Amino acid sequence: MAKPQGLDFWRESLQGARYVLAPMVDQSELAWRMLSRRHGAQLCYTPMLHAQVFVRDPNYRKENLYCELSPEDRPLIVQFCANDPEVFVQAALLAQDCCDAVDLNLGCPQMIAKRGHYGAFLQEEWVLLEKMIQLAHQKLSVPITCKIRVFPEIEKTVTYAKLLEKAGCQLLTVHGRTKEQKGPLTGVASWEHIKAVRNAVSIPVFANGNIQYLSDVDRCIQETGVQGVMSAEGNLHNPALFEGRNPNVWEMAEEYLDLVQKYPCPLSFVRAHVFKLWHHTLQIYQELREELAKAKSLEGIIAVNNELKVKCQEEMANKKEGGENTGDLPFPHWICQPYVRPPPKDAVKEESAMRAKRALEEEDDGNTEQLSKNKLKKKQRHPNKCFDPSVKPKYAKCDQCGNPKGTKCVFQLCRSCCKKQAFREMADCAGHGLLFKTKFERSAQYKPVQEADVPEKNLTESKLPQPPPEIKV
Repeated sequence: MAKPQGLDFWRESLQGARYVLAPMVDQSELAWRMLSRRHGAQLCYTPMLHAQVFVRDPNYRKENLYCELSPEDRPLIVQFCANDPEVFVQAALLAQDCCDAVDLNLGCPQMIAKRGHYGAFLQEEWVLLEKMIQLAHQKLSVPITCKIRVFPEIEKTVTYAKLLEKAGCQLLTVHGRTKEQKGPLTGVASWEHIKAVRNAVSIPVFANGNIQYLSDVDRCIQETGVQGVMSAEGNLHNPALFEGRNPNVWEMAEEYLDLVQKYPCPLSFVRAHVFKLWHHTLQIYQELREELAKAKSLEGIIAVNNELKVKCQEEMANKKEGGENTGDLPFPHWICQPYVRPPPKDAVKEESAMRAKRALEEEDDGNTEQLSKNKLKKKQRHPNKCFDPSVKPKYAKCDQCGNPKGTKCVFQLCRSCCKKQAFREMADCAGHGLLFKTKFERSAQYKPVQEADVPEKNLTESKLPQPPPEIKV
């Protein structure tokens, strides 16, 4: 049976999906996909998987895909990063029975992608990409799709998209930002680039970028003509985005935490999701932010979530009618809403302001501005311990060499001198874990049996030649 292609693939296999959950590393796991599907997502991607690791490591396959499957989690696209055609196809063949399509990540702009030579850092290597997609198109029983970032030039972006289509790509997701637009320099995605690609290719196109509300989805489809819209960060702050709702944060958090108990995942994934959902509230309740960061179990995260819920409900009860929202948020902080990144210029100002604020706070704490981040964290865990680099701790000196002596050493020496002393005296030092005396006494108990200890009769008999066995004819 021939696999569906192009628009037929989108209509049949993907059921004409318009609302799409993006692939997100450590964030689009099964529990989050199921939550998103409950609230309007019609198609989901797995987190990005490393093709090379997927091929060589059965445990990686099991933990990241085979144990992350559910009949209700369809249609589903598995995404890989790769830079070798053979490895990419091998990984895709191992995954094709678990999904409706395999996606090649050509959009990751992070430094780890640059070091690993994958994602958006392959967008100039057109010969390699053509070979990868052609081979996958020939070998796989499911369609091959791609997720890309744009070039600054619209013409080059269109040429790039046409090359991928010609090689065998059956669906193209276009993130309307360049690979340089990330972090504080994220900026606004260009829908003009996406529209130009949509008009130039005959395969379905998904748009990605600038999606914060359902109205943005409808406007993007109208302005660009794409078949669907993908959301990443907007979905993380409001899983009900595709429903056009802005529910209370604790409703989404509690629903997600219930799904985690049904579809377990690493605690770091759960903590990251709860941080995103409660992002605006945690700017106010800093003490609960610290508790959430230190939670060591799912029960601990649930407890912090319940505390945040209680505080917000108390705040709601005390709020007067017609009261204005604090800050620049369109809704009260306990409502699911997007996080708007500051423009690049404002981001620089904000970063410098934060540094100044931290410096003032640290001055109040007492000369901790010289401490690194790790030492500041250790200081919180051990408040009575001195971390001031200007204050040198006072150590008792070794009687022989002047180095710091062991506090529990029986000879009142440093480890090096203690080892020599204990060896000379055949003694033990529990403080330094040296057991010369004990080991000597144990070895004396296990002396080998000498020939002289064996009875002469037995020794003589053992040395006599034995007659050959009797042979019966």
